[in-house]
Amino acid sequence: MNYLNRDVLDRLSAETFQKAEPYPYAHIDHTLTAEGYERLRETLPEVENFDKHEGMKRGHGQMPHNRYMLHYKAGLELPGPWKEFLDELRGDYYQKFLRRLLGPRTYIPTFSWHYAWEGCSVSPHCDAARKRATHIFHFNDENAWDRAWGGETLILKSDRPLSTHSAPAFEELKVAAAHGPAGNGSLLFQRTPHSWHGMMPLKCPPGKLRQIFSVTLNIPTFQVWWRRVRGKDPDGFRLAA
Repeated sequence: MNYLNRDVLDRLSAETFQKAEPYPYAHIDHTLTAEGYERLRETLPEVENFDKHEGMKRGHGQMPHNRYMLHYKAGLELPGPWKEFLDELRGDYYQKFLRRLLGPRTYIPTFSWHYAWEGCSVSPHCDAARKRATHIFHFNDENAWDRAWGGETLILKSDRPLSTHSAPAFEELKVAAAHGPAGNGSLLFQRTPHSWHGMMPLKCPPGKLRQIFSVTLNIPTFQVWWRRVRGKDPDGFRLAA
């Protein structure tokens, strides 16, 4: 079966995507087929299998991005639906979709699941240049996630040029759009020198987690090549579990 809702993705306008302000992005409702979404949501990896990232130092003075994280490596044990979905994301259809929106080149996908608890945030940042784009899939149940808890990925803009190697506060930026984290939808955004994004501190109660699946679309830079030579993927993780 197909997990990606190809009718929806085929209707997404590349021109509209590229002309979005303050940088190319699109919130895509019903990114997955209804059956595919439910199969994936019901078989999400258990948090016990994740690494807990808390207080980990980031570059350029940026605040830590606290969360549970599971990064995909070859050999990682996953439920059947997730194996099928990752195969689809590595396939020809998704590459053609990406080339249509992002430009005609090869994209190297890496995959990770991020679960975040009360108080976690993602400080404003621009991604590394090797990341051509990021595709975030939302997996919180829209009937169980209160919008007042937050968890939206914020598309941010600045009235003045900012170095990507800096650490602006949320107060220094304006929110252009907010998306997620509940329901069958996704956010695709392209990396630019001003593609600032982040997430305000979560206000969910104890025991609740923001749950997303992130696909990073890497391009073949020297950094990516050098990591491969050393047995690592584009994100710097060992290639095999």
